[in-house]
This record gives sequence, C-alpha cells and structure tokens, in this order.
Amino acid sequence: MSLVRRVVTGLAALAVGFVGVPSGAVAASDVTVGLSNVKATTNGSGSTLSGVITLRSKVDVQVDPASLKVKIDGQEYPAIVKQAAKLDRRAMLVIDTSGSMGAQGMSTVRKASATYLKTVPADVKVGVASFANTAGVDLAPTLDRAAAQRVINGLDSRGDTSLYAGMQSAAAVLSGAGDHSIVLLSDGADTMADNKAKALQEALGRLKAAGIRVDVVRFKTNDPDATGALQSFAGVNGGSVVSADDTAGVSAAFQASAQALNRQVQFSAATPKVLIGQHNYEVTGRAGSTGFGFSRKIGFGSAAQAPSSPAPVAPGGPGPAQAAGVGVITVPDRTPFIAAALLGLGLLVVTSTLLMPTLQTKRERRVAAIDAYVVGDTVALSRQQMKAAQSTITAQLLDMGDRVMKDRKSTSKTMALIERADLPFRAGEWLVLRIVAVVVCAAVGMVYAAEAKFVGLLIGGLLGLLIMPVGLKFAASRRARKFEAQLPQILLLISTSLRSGFGLPQSLDAVARDAAEPAGKEFSRALAETRIGTDISDALERVAIRMESKSMHWTVMAIRIQREVGGNLADTLRTTAGTLRERESLQRQVATLSAEGRLSAYILIALPIFIFFYMMKANYGYVSLLWTTMPGLFMSGFGVVSLGAGIVWMRQVVKIEV
Repeated sequence: MSLVRRVVTGLAALAVGFVGVPSGAVAASDVTVGLSNVKATTNGSGSTLSGVITLRSKVDVQVDPASLKVKIDGQEYPAIVKQAAKLDRRAMLVIDTSGSMGAQGMSTVRKASATYLKTVPADVKVGVASFANTAGVDLAPTLDRAAAQRVINGLDSRGDTSLYAGMQSAAAVLSGAGDHSIVLLSDGADTMADNKAKALQEALGRLKAAGIRVDVVRFKTNDPDATGALQSFAGVNGGSVVSADDTAGVSAAFQASAQALNRQVQFSAATPKVLIGQHNYEVTGRAGSTGFGFSRKIGFGSAAQAPSSPAPVAPGGPGPAQAAGVGVITVPDRTPFIAAALLGLGLLVVTSTLLMPTLQTKRERRVAAIDAYVVGDTVALSRQQMKAAQSTITAQLLDMGDRVMKDRKSTSKTMALIERADLPFRAGEWLVLRIVAVVVCAAVGMVYAAEAKFVGLLIGGLLGLLIMPVGLKFAASRRARKFEAQLPQILLLISTSLRSGFGLPQSLDAVARDAAEPAGKEFSRALAETRIGTDISDALERVAIRMESKSMHWTVMAIRIQREVGGNLADTLRTTAGTLRERESLQRQVATLSAEGRLSAYILIALPIFIFFYMMKANYGYVSLLWTTMPGLFMSGFGVVSLGAGIVWMRQVVKIEV
C-alpha cells in the first residue's frame, strides 16, 4: 500500500508541475474575478461588446491583455484592453447597524471604513447606506471622503436587521451606467422581512439588473441563513465573501475591496457586422497564473436580453461562468440631433441680433426723415455714423431688449422703480441684466450642488429671477424713505426763503442748489420742468408721484389750497413741516416698538432656508430625500406653501399704518 501511495503522490506532484505555478504567482483560491458593466451596442457599421473586469487579490496581480479573448457566437474578435479610470465608478458601503453589532462592532466599522476611504481610487464616488430596524441611504455617492467618514462616524448600533431592504436601497442609488460595487458588512440574517425568500430574490434581481458587484464581509457569524444570503449576494456578479472576527480582519477585507478598483480594466471587442437580437458571448483570460471565464447571452440592437441563471466564476481555468453584466438595449443616439437643434437656435439668435437694428419702426423712419430736412444732411450723417459706431453686440442686445420690453404691461412699473431708485438703466438694459443674473445664479447653483445639478440649476435660476426685482424695489424704497425724511427740513427751508422775500421759484432753486440727495436732484428736476412752461404745482405733483411720497402729496395739496383761498404760504408750509415731523416721530416710535416682532419674523423666515443650504453640504444624502422620494416631494411642496403663508401672516402682524 505504501508503494501505491507514493505513486499517487508522484502523479499529483507531476500534475501540479504541469499546471505550473511560477514563483511569486497567486494561487487560484486567492483571486476573485468579476465582470461588470457589460454593454452591447449597435451602430450603422457594426456592433461592440464592452465590459469591466475586476480582480480581488491579496497581492498585486493584473489581467494579461494578450490572454484576453472575446467570442460572440463562437467566433473570436480582437479585444482592446485599457484602464478603467475614466468610467463613472461608484461604490456603496452598506453597514449593518443592528443591535448585535454593539459598540465594539461600530468601532471596527469606523476604522475599516477609514482604511477603505484612504485606499479607494480618487475618481470613485463613495456613498453610505445602513440598515437596522429600517434601511436607507445615509449619503449618496460623492468624492468627499471626509463627508463619508463623518456619516459613518455618526452611525450607532440599535434594533434588528433589515438586510434585504438595505441592499435594495443601495442598489437603487447605484442604478444607471458605469461600474458599480457594494462593500457589505453584516453579522446576521435578515429579521425584518415578512417573506424572506421573496425579499432575497428581489434584492438579488435588483443587483443583477444593475450589474452591481458585491464584496461581503461576514462579521463574527456562522449563522447558516446569514451565510447563505451573503454568499448569494457575492455570487450574483462575481463578488467575494470574506469572514472576519476582529478589526484587523475587517480592515484588510475593506482594503482589498478598495484595491480591487485599482486593478480594473475595461475591454471592448468590435464586430464588422451588425448584430441584432440575442447572442452568446464568452470572455476568457488570465490574471497571473489564474484563468477566468464568463459566458451568457446578451441582447444587441432592439432585442431584449434573455434571462439566464447565475453561474459561479471559475478561477481555476476558463469555463462557463456568469457574466456579471446586463445586456443594454441600444437606443438611437440623439446627440447629433440635439447638437444640431442647439446650433440652429444659436444661429437664429445671432442672426436676429445682427438684423434687429436694421428693422426700423415707423416712428424711427419718420424721425430719420425729419433729421434729413431739419438738422441738415451733415448732422444727420453724423448721427447715423454715431449709431453705426454703437452697433456692437452689446448695443444690439440692448436694442432687442428695448423692443421686448416695449409692449409689456409691467414695463411702466419697472421704469417707475428705476426712476425712483435713480438708476441709469433703459428698459432693454434692465432686461439684459435680469437674463445675466439668471444665467450666473443658475451656474453658481450647479457648481454649489455638485451632487444634484438639476436641483442647483433650478434653485439658482429662481434666485436669479428674483434677486434683480427684489434689489430694485429695495433700492427704490430706500431712496424714497430718505426723501421722506428730508422733506420736513426742505419745507422749513422754503418757508424761511419765502419770509425773506423770495418767491416760490427762487426758494425751490435754493433747495435744488443746497439740499442733499435725493431731495436736491428731485427739486432740480421739478424746477427744470417749470422753466419750460409746466405749472409749479404740477411739477411738484410729479415729484410726489415719482417718489411715491404721501408727504409730498400733502405739501402740493397745501400749496394749491393756499393759491385758491389765499393766505401766507410760508406759515402754511411751516405748519405742514411740523405735521410731517410729528408723523415721522410717531413712525419711528412704532418701528421701535415693533422691532422685536420684525426681527423674529426675519429669523423664522431665514432659518429653514439657511438650514436647507447647510444640509446640502453637510448631509446631502439626508436632504436629497426631499426631491428623490414621493413623500419628500409632498413635504417640500407643503413646506414651501407654509413658508409663504407664514411670511404673509407675519408681515401683516408687524406692519402698522401711521
């Protein structure tokens, strides 16, 4: 019997020598190979099969490009291999936070996660999900490693285990194009699902459909139910299962998962003919001394992919295995059409801008004809040359803005506010400024909300739409309030001038020369109107309308009454000034008494807005539920309506008419 044993041992050694494990090579059992992000695309000249190969190993090992072979329906096609760093790569750390983890387990999670975040490639976006009694995404995939670590440090141990719900939540975040992976740490089986078998199949189906690779860290558990479920997760798309009982083991497992992303390669194989419908493909190759192989069906063109049962990766050599990708239904590329539409729109805007100054209105043609006869050809020519010199892109845009604003009902109100604020803007200039404000604020919003560009674009656009009219109203009301505060002193100055023997026009001229802004400028404008024939009362009435001043209206009324019934205008203006001064004193007293209420209103209005923008940076995954879930959308709408109602209510409470 001893001779037989020696013969068997020799044959086994000979077999091992024939397979060949070179010095420094990795044993097959130490390498896990995964295939993900498999895509089948078709265009007018042929078809392309592409995917991503991921190697998980304790030591550095790479895919041998020369050994990689891609076969479609048994026919081999040349494979192109390149690094996968330019892919949209996202990973989720799915953490078990049930009560069985305990404080020691959560400490292990924090240290292992720190190791993972330090090791993972810089281009990989990392998110965090946790599960206990409930499951959810704590942080959407982001490049902010510090934010991910802060979220993980904030997790604590409590409750039961909703493992399957946690995996489905993570898979939902990772849906879409790109290479996606999950690092799952759990110490037990699901205890929350009503139908555990159905919940497990739903989670596996979601992982399979999204092509997500799962690396499992089985922490301090030998529970058969937990082991079976965790192995199922890892087996869906070529992942791995590692058992760890301490911090060092968990950290090593997390580090290996992060290092696997550094060993990813992307391959593609093009066919000279167009493929439509279901086709079998096979991908084989070697990583060091380890062979691997994947095969299944995938849909090209408009045909859907037929389902196939999972098969384990065969690390010991090429053979049938599950390709952890999903056949992608090829959608016609509409990018050229979109680009052509944008180009056409741009050409239309430029052409309209260039032609707009040449499209004269009837009024402009009449003015040009009058210029030719009245001011002479020389002056008319100089005006035309000046206008031609101003025909820059800016002038053309402003001219277009004037034409757009000309027929709008709100233009008269806008121009009244611009005059009250004493801003040197035409209607067209104001429109261009508003458009620029919208574009700039939208761009800033997109940069600020890096994880939700559409939300940032929407909020920034709305802010840009509101900031200009709000700023204009603020500037106009501020100047009007300053005019109101100056008016009693102005009336006393006019009264003193009248007592000195000056007439009303001479008194107004003294105010125009000596008074500060804005009173000096407004009375100077009224005096200029009287010099071209306007009645002095009408000129002062226009000042009252322009500045929206009740006090000025009362002053004009006093002047007109004095003209009709007679009397001493100086005494009338002095009495009016005293009344206005007492009214202003009462207004200040009321403002002082209501200051606390107004300050409380400002704080209550600003608090939810400030907290929203702060949470966008501090915990985006938490606040993103407001627009990524249906309950969140209802809560957002209700919150905005409630905030608007609160603003109106508080404004009415603190607003006291004097």
